[in-house]
Amino acid sequence: MIENEFSLTRSFADAIAEAEKLIAEAPPAQTEQGLLEGYDYLAGSIRASLQMAWAYQRDFPYFTASTGPYTKMGLDNPDTLYFNANIRADREYLVTGVRGTTADLSFQILNGDYSPVVVPDSLAAFDDRAIEIGEDGRFELRFGPARDNPGPNYFVLGEGSSMLVVREVHSDWATEKRGEIRIRCVDTAGQAPPVPDRSAMAKRYGVTGKILLSRLRTFLAFPKWFYDNLPVNTMTEPRSTPGGLTTQFSSAGHYELGDEEAMIVTVPRCADAPYQGIQLGSLWYVSLDYINHQTSLTADQARVDPDGKIRFVISERDPGVANWLERNGHDRGYVQIRWQRLARDLGPADGPVVEVVKVDELPDRLPFYDDARVTPEEWASRIAARQDAVAARMLG
Repeated sequence: MIENEFSLTRSFADAIAEAEKLIAEAPPAQTEQGLLEGYDYLAGSIRASLQMAWAYQRDFPYFTASTGPYTKMGLDNPDTLYFNANIRADREYLVTGVRGTTADLSFQILNGDYSPVVVPDSLAAFDDRAIEIGEDGRFELRFGPARDNPGPNYFVLGEGSSMLVVREVHSDWATEKRGEIRIRCVDTAGQAPPVPDRSAMAKRYGVTGKILLSRLRTFLAFPKWFYDNLPVNTMTEPRSTPGGLTTQFSSAGHYELGDEEAMIVTVPRCADAPYQGIQLGSLWYVSLDYINHQTSLTADQARVDPDGKIRFVISERDPGVANWLERNGHDRGYVQIRWQRLARDLGPADGPVVEVVKVDELPDRLPFYDDARVTPEEWASRIAARQDAVAARMLG
């Protein structure tokens, strides 16, 4: 018997109302642009939370795309396809796939989930250099409890293992092809999960609301942990990325620029990093529009100067150079550089040097300015190529 029209969804509806209040009262919402972006962020968070709650099948798992152009969170990397599956430490899981041609493919086991006060422990993290892959690109991995003589490509699930995260990272969107990946629980192969009853369905809606609120509270607090205590218009030396991705280093910072100002970020092209990329993020701690604007660049997409350095220009005004990163009305925001699939640790000499100048001063401040120039027609062609490449990448 139906109690009322909201008997199953009331908890979720209440959570959405609370989430809207969080958005409206958050510091980034104090401008009209920020508020509208906050509501867009809320919509993506609702989508993602529903997907995560309905995909919570540890005995019958499957990979879901946890972050994408319309479900952004946590300063998502525009160059990365993110997948995750829920697991448990006392089961064995078979992961099969085909290695694509992307710059990096990594795996990580997490203990717990992100919360407003803690980052989950990484129980294991490795890239595909640690596994055996066939000549045809196919691979099989097994994750499960400790056992004698498990054979190659077997990884032990530590106590508390709760999620397998897979990241597939593109350096050249136009030419690199994504691979394939799937997961199943060996212990339940050939069986089926129970059909959800009314109680289970109500629980899913309740869990969705909890995921939504936790997600928003966490990533509104995240910049305070890693960015906001840094001096403005600076970037850190390269350092191992928090969270256990041992083959990834990053440099982080936040900017504040007037419409006539530009930030020049100069960084050496790192030959030891198959992936090296820079991106901008809004105060909501998500990527800016990277499909229709050039708000990110990889080393393969960027122009490398003859001295082996890449000079990015962050500004509102178009400086007419190839490595312009558009801030799209965001006079404040975040900037991050990532290096991935490293074979060595990075030091200060590998990191960026930052300088803030007037846009009109760029011809004198960029040593290869004339060679870096692009016409409006060339710029439009670059954006069209981004739009096509993202569409192709998302469709597989």
